[in-house]
Amino acid sequence: MPNLLVATHNAHKTGEFRAMLSDFFDDVADLTTLLDMEEPEENGSTFAENSAIKALAASNALPDAFVIADDSGLEVDALNGAPGIYSARYSGANATDATNRDKLMEELGKPEHEGKERSARFRCVITVARGGEVLAVFDGAVEGRIADSMTGEGGFGYDPLFIPEGCEDSFGVLPEKIKNGMSHRGQALEKFRAWLSEQS
Repeated sequence: MPNLLVATHNAHKTGEFRAMLSDFFDDVADLTTLLDMEEPEENGSTFAENSAIKALAASNALPDAFVIADDSGLEVDALNGAPGIYSARYSGANATDATNRDKLMEELGKPEHEGKERSARFRCVITVARGGEVLAVFDGAVEGRIADSMTGEGGFGYDPLFIPEGCEDSFGVLPEKIKNGMSHRGQALEKFRAWLSEQS
């Protein structure tokens, strides 16, 4: 099996892929190794569309590489599914994890949302591509709720605010191995692992 290129510049995300796929791939690299590649415009209206856009752009730039891309985000029911596909840039063009979390808590603190259920889910779609063609698509989702305050320093993004169903701790507190076993990305990657096993 060829080495794997993850179509992202997010080191945290690459680390999760590397941890879960190290038995299939000797080397898991990301787009930081392709300094001259321009980021594609994520102009899709769904996680699946944006995942495919990223996978195909990287695959066209490196046609011999085995490429995966994911698009994932947080859907909060009280906010009608926001931030959704805009999770990474929820607080604007110069968004950071911290400013996105702040905006989420600000929105949930508005009078119209007070007292509402804070149910939410993380959703992920992974697209596999090679030679400029999509080979397979996998998805995953984990239900949970938004905490009243941030806990833990693990994970990234909204992890310190998200408490998965059946747990009392946020993804920011749960050990990486436990988180990866239940997370949206973990579920999608398990399907990818099963597909890889079928290919060999």
